[in-house]
Amino acid sequence: MKTYALKFKQNIPISLDEAWDFFSSPLNLEKITPADMRFVVTSDYTANTKMYAGMIITYKISPLAGIKLNWMTEITHVQDKQYFVDEQRFGPYALWHHQHHFREIAGGVEMTDILNYAIPFGIVGRLTNKVYVGKKVKDIFDYRVKAVEELFGKM
Repeated sequence: MKTYALKFKQNIPISLDEAWDFFSSPLNLEKITPADMRFVVTSDYTANTKMYAGMIITYKISPLAGIKLNWMTEITHVQDKQYFVDEQRFGPYALWHHQHHFREIAGGVEMTDILNYAIPFGIVGRLTNKVYVGKKVKDIFDYRVKAVEELFGKM
């Protein structure tokens, strides 16, 4: 199985507490995901739900031509105000391992995303990643940079 690794960094002019509160809430994912993905959290969480290791989050997404897919991730690791990791348990990827790191810096927070993923279906999956999925994943993270800047400002 071919795996792909991506790393994204963004500096945000907010406190570590504000960054952690926002990014560790599953309900805020919709705010930083492109509308064309039709991303909806279907888990029954409230704005006050705190993230914990073992937390299961379910979603509906439409990554391609309105095709609706179910997706389930588990928060496998949490170190308060430092990092958390989500891993796919059910969904479109053969592997999805996404680390979210937060570090206080002068004037705000440095946020780093480290993503390792794989597409199923062998050579067909590799071709699909080259033609579509790899670009789509990068576009989603590029959108997140802009959405986060609109929400919190730019450093």
